[in-house]
Amino acid sequence: MKTFPMFLRMTGRTVVIAGGGEQAAQKARLILKTEARLLLAAPALDPELAALVASGRASHHPGPVTADTFQNAALAFIATGCPALDAALATLSRAAGTVTNTVDQPELCDAFTPSIVDRDPLVVAIGTEGAAPVLARQVKTRIETMLEPRLGEFTAMAGRMREAVARSIPKPARRAFWRWAFTEAPRRLHAAGSEREAARALKEAVAKGLPEATGLISLVGAGPGARDLLTLRAVQRLQEADVIFYDRLVDPEVLELARRDAERVFVGKEVGACSWPQHKIDAVIVAAARAGQRVVRLKSGDPGIFGRATEELAAARAHGITVEIVPGVTAASASAAARGRSLTERGATDRVVFATGTCRAGDAAPDWGALCTPGTTLALYMGVARAAEIEANLLAAGVPATAEVEITCSASTAAERHLACTLSDLARTVTGEAVANPAIILVRNSKQRAAVAEIVPAAARPALALAASA
Repeated sequence: MKTFPMFLRMTGRTVVIAGGGEQAAQKARLILKTEARLLLAAPALDPELAALVASGRASHHPGPVTADTFQNAALAFIATGCPALDAALATLSRAAGTVTNTVDQPELCDAFTPSIVDRDPLVVAIGTEGAAPVLARQVKTRIETMLEPRLGEFTAMAGRMREAVARSIPKPARRAFWRWAFTEAPRRLHAAGSEREAARALKEAVAKGLPEATGLISLVGAGPGARDLLTLRAVQRLQEADVIFYDRLVDPEVLELARRDAERVFVGKEVGACSWPQHKIDAVIVAAARAGQRVVRLKSGDPGIFGRATEELAAARAHGITVEIVPGVTAASASAAARGRSLTERGATDRVVFATGTCRAGDAAPDWGALCTPGTTLALYMGVARAAEIEANLLAAGVPATAEVEITCSASTAAERHLACTLSDLARTVTGEAVANPAIILVRNSKQRAAVAEIVPAAARPALALAASA
């Protein structure tokens, strides 16, 4: 490599930024994350930089810039926005022996500004020696997904305890202690916002030794299909998992985000043909967690929406196993987004109702019509097989036959398909277009349509619709 990566101690040292505009402000924002003194060398400063000077966080050198301006500085950024002026100032800076970065002129740089993942005191710097800044930013984005936002605070907390650990835990056992701290309960508790519990766990381990290994079950939402719709926390859990139990609706691309050596177990379930009944799934995830493994139960969509999460939560808690839910993007949201529409619309639909089209064997069908009152978007999951029954129920409840219906199959995947019809054509469309699961049915019972249905005779409605569209 042509450059050597190194972290410089900046406390009490001076950084010179030559320039007073936006380019200089960008560098100032970066250096403000450190404890360096900031000197802004420019005849005039934009409002953002002027405010820094007024607050005392930076000082201003408005006069002529010479080599002495850069003398004894730890670092200099040349960022006037004028290539010729930048070149001249870079020459002065380098003549003063100062490490210099000149914006957009790699040949005039002694150092390159990396892309930074900031979890202070944990800092990750990514550089390409100026060859491909865009690539560095892409790598930064990937690393951002791996490191939870509060990790810096937890790292600082752990750092404050190093002396106590050194006093109380024999040197051969310290590596195991810190591995536990950063991979098990303390870090997990802190990431979830339970800072006090995380600190308590660390202190108890220092005083009493490491607790007995326990497992964790994470019910993780895989979203509707596309892997880039997973949450950052979902990706983190996949990368931490020892074993992943997944079903048929989880896209294989999602599993590529998991740790390479994690065990993958297919527990696919088909409507009406459950080769893996729920009680068996409950048993295997609990058994894996009781063996001390970190278990991910990966579910399509959101685990809390028709995902059988209640049974799995109860099974885990019955055995004293820590269990969490990691939410995911649900199919109704993905379907509306794929169409470029909102689930709600001011003055037309002011509420969204999630309902299922398939209940347990022997249970009565939901009264969908009672849910789809004027002003409602009704999102029907697993309703394809009962489209005719749903259509009849909604019409009988007074939902207008002309109510908009949108059907999205395999939302956010390569197989995504969209269909639109009116309520009176729902069953015919599902049959004629051979619609199959996974599919979501959105029925929009607009307030506006309901108002028209109340005041305009049925025979006159086609003419009114034609006039409105003209």
